[in-house]
Amino acid sequence: MIENMLIQEAGILQWELRIFWVVVILYGLSAFFYLLHLFAPDRASGKIGSWTLRTAVLLHTGMILLRTYEGGRPPFQSLYESLSWFAWSTVIVYLYMERRWNRVFLPGLIVTIMATGGCLFALFTREPEINPLFPALQSNWFVPHVILAFLSYAVFVVSCAVEIIYVLLRPAVLKGKAKSYGLLPGNLEDFHRSAYNLVLFGYPLLTFGIVSGAIWADNAWGRFWSWDPKETWSLITWTVFTIYMHAMTIPKWRGWQASLFNILGFICMIMTFIGVSWLAKLFSIESLHIYAL
Repeated sequence: MIENMLIQEAGILQWELRIFWVVVILYGLSAFFYLLHLFAPDRASGKIGSWTLRTAVLLHTGMILLRTYEGGRPPFQSLYESLSWFAWSTVIVYLYMERRWNRVFLPGLIVTIMATGGCLFALFTREPEINPLFPALQSNWFVPHVILAFLSYAVFVVSCAVEIIYVLLRPAVLKGKAKSYGLLPGNLEDFHRSAYNLVLFGYPLLTFGIVSGAIWADNAWGRFWSWDPKETWSLITWTVFTIYMHAMTIPKWRGWQASLFNILGFICMIMTFIGVSWLAKLFSIESLHIYAL
């Protein structure tokens, strides 16, 4: 009986890995077409990249549902699962925004590179086995805290992608040399403002993530805040995005100067998500969040 169950679980895991590899290949193909759109700015390559990405995210959704069924819980406990969820949620947010931009595809290059890299990192460096929840994660806060935190991360990735494209293309757009990318002087600032609107959406989610994490920590470890490296970097990320939103309200800072704070916030977010846990393990720094690796 137990042997049959183990064989069945191994079979499901093999199917999951096959689907995951197909998803990664499609993410990579999508990145290729977005890159082609950068060097040969016609709408066809951008549209192909977009449809390839939509196909990939549909398969990724199926894979996540399969793992949820297999594990009997949402799949974002281990770093393997978290990287997959991060890539999936980022692509979902990007595709929603791409429809609103209508004919602007270039941010998709940054998003697909992030998604492909995250998935490859998971596949090559982490084991895909499904384990029971760690005791510290067995809380009613687990699902809402993680889902909303990752949604804020996804929003910040897309916002950063917009800012990078804005900073790089703004001079060309103002000179009328970037029409093929779907950006014109008339819609450049609307495109730029979408990065700000994304942060306005993601900022409360990040705030909830920090507050709910503090409540969860008090339930699990008996204190709301311990200046754990991950807690500290989440606060740094929150502070940088606070500065960014303030900068966007000052007319003379609203251009590329504010964009730099957005990009810095993205770097801090990556440190919070992956960098801190990796450094803590590498240098044997005490951290209550080391289980995430």
